[in-house]
Amino acid sequence: MKIGVYPFKSTGEIEKNLSVITKAVMLGAQEGIRLMVFHECALCGYPPVETQIEWVTKEKIENALQKIAILAKQYHMFLAVGTIRFEAEKRFNSIILFDDKGKQMDIYDKTALWGWDCSSFSRGTKTGIFEIDGVKIGFRICFDVRFPESFRTLYREEVELCFVSFSDTGEKEDLDRYRSITAFLSTRAMENLMTIVSVNSISRFPTAPTAVFDPNGHILTESAQGEEMLLIYEYVPFEPSFGMKGRIVNNRYFLEKSR
Repeated sequence: MKIGVYPFKSTGEIEKNLSVITKAVMLGAQEGIRLMVFHECALCGYPPVETQIEWVTKEKIENALQKIAILAKQYHMFLAVGTIRFEAEKRFNSIILFDDKGKQMDIYDKTALWGWDCSSFSRGTKTGIFEIDGVKIGFRICFDVRFPESFRTLYREEVELCFVSFSDTGEKEDLDRYRSITAFLSTRAMENLMTIVSVNSISRFPTAPTAVFDPNGHILTESAQGEEMLLIYEYVPFEPSFGMKGRIVNNRYFLEKSR
């Protein structure tokens, strides 16, 4: 399965963001991308860094999502887009997945809330596990990566491939934070024997990478920091190595012991 992620400078202007997403999907179609994933709140901007929460309305979001659905159908591509989602009186920080026929498959709402999230969003409860072309895929958002329990849920359900969407940026370059989050991603991939793909906003200095990590925690490919680009990876399930088999055996032991 050929997958793609596209970091860009999301803003509070939904139509402007949608224009970049459209360009990215068109580029992806030329490369034969099957699944394209965008960063946290890519459609509307992340509040209060890229937008203000009161600027984002349910009507604007629904109109934009209809256009995303048309793109998915037109280019026969699965699309996962970060957005604010409205449900009754609540707002969620979400990833919405559309299938290649333009139908909304399902939703993942950010579970681990902190700081600005707490004043803008409700905590999600969905699993974030979907299946595309026979591959079990998980979605997580930003701060989720700091909590191993969130990824253990994916491991128990035999998820092979996980996407982590970020809007983690700073007013200046912060290599220590960048390395720290990279280490979290590497560890989550290694301890759960899954390929992890991260994608981050570049509206300011990125403090989390846009990269692909293999089940041994190694970076297979990474975009240049702050560069708008289509990062492509041909996902193929890994055959367990000697070391991976050892982790599988002990994972089973510790998971059974924790029940």
